[in-house]
Amino acid sequence: MKHIDWSRNANIYEVNIRQYTTEGTINAFCKHLPRLKKMAVDIIWIMPIQPIGEKNRKGSLGSYYSIKDYKAVNTEFGSLDDFKLLVKEAHDLGLHVLLDWVANHTAWDNVWTKNNPDFYQQNEQGEFVIPWDWSDVIALDYTNHEMRKSMIGAMEYWMNESGIDGFRCDMAGMVPVDFWNEARTALDKIKPVFMLAEDEEVVALLDFAFDMNFTWEMHHLMNAIARGEKKPVEIIWKLAEQKEKYPADAYRMYFTSNHDENSHSGTVVERMGEGAKAFAVLTYVLPGMPLIYSGQETGTKKRLEFFEKDAIDWTETPLHDFYQTLNQLKKENKALWNGSYGGTLVDINKQQNENLFAVSRENGGNRVIALINMSNDNQQLTLKNDLLAGAYTDVFSKENVFPGIGYTFDLKPWGFIVLATLVAK
Repeated sequence: MKHIDWSRNANIYEVNIRQYTTEGTINAFCKHLPRLKKMAVDIIWIMPIQPIGEKNRKGSLGSYYSIKDYKAVNTEFGSLDDFKLLVKEAHDLGLHVLLDWVANHTAWDNVWTKNNPDFYQQNEQGEFVIPWDWSDVIALDYTNHEMRKSMIGAMEYWMNESGIDGFRCDMAGMVPVDFWNEARTALDKIKPVFMLAEDEEVVALLDFAFDMNFTWEMHHLMNAIARGEKKPVEIIWKLAEQKEKYPADAYRMYFTSNHDENSHSGTVVERMGEGAKAFAVLTYVLPGMPLIYSGQETGTKKRLEFFEKDAIDWTETPLHDFYQTLNQLKKENKALWNGSYGGTLVDINKQQNENLFAVSRENGGNRVIALINMSNDNQQLTLKNDLLAGAYTDVFSKENVFPGIGYTFDLKPWGFIVLATLVAK
């Protein structure tokens, strides 16, 4: 997989239009673009903006992932012109835009159900099939080649009409790989795209169709470490396991929250407690792309409603500078670039301290050292050799640090130290 150049050192930010502002519109969100640019955000993933099904709807407003018409905009959010302006303004700021795409299922009252009922899976009684227990949607039939053509045509429509830069594809592993390969080929003919799969099991998705997938296993491991059920060394073991499983040039997306986790499993504070910032740092130093979900920069302790209006409170953004620092570090230091473009991760702890995650990454003379205390107690790590000797800058305190043999790092409970040296361009 040859990734598009602008993705090599990028981060990604998920946008929940409905909950982002009190207005809950595309235009209201647009006013936040300069702030996100200042926070050094690169890619904006926008949750589905199409009309939501009314038949068997959940809640009063329904799920974004119950699509009624693939080629329309939910009037709750605005118009196609509003979205086109959003993409243009994002591009003018140097940001890139992914649209969330739901290819596995549609709403019960999607326009296709009347005109093309054969596009859907049907049981022996000729009834539409509900995937899993998702009662507000019905499953599409990927043995129908006309349906496939229509689905790709709808994706091409958004590329041509709005100029988006790619798609985040919902439940991608439930859709045949050969469809995604066909779709990627068609979309790249319009312009080179970036594709994110909501999947971790179907490795073949990363062979051609997709640039990046999710890391649910690592996410659940973070939650378990935060609860004291697992130890940091298991992160190293998980990375080794995944290195064998996935293509070397594939991107992996790391996160402490997203729309599903926040609404259904709990906020970062609920799941990770005092370790919330520590695990956020981890998502930046692992060999993959970090995700920030809408409102995480506010340090929110609020579960956003999924099927109702529930606006984010933007009164304060105490974590803006924290994320800005991490985003800028990722851009500037090649050691942290994505996939095979970044440096190899080296464990410098070697289980010397079971409560610490301590690693270095180096690429072309650019090095990052990260130490994260994943416990409720003060911790120390003393270097046993001079392999890390040199001059570094603490990216948060801006102080100069000169580690070598016998240098001791002191970390407060759930504290972290990130050192960087930038000696090559």
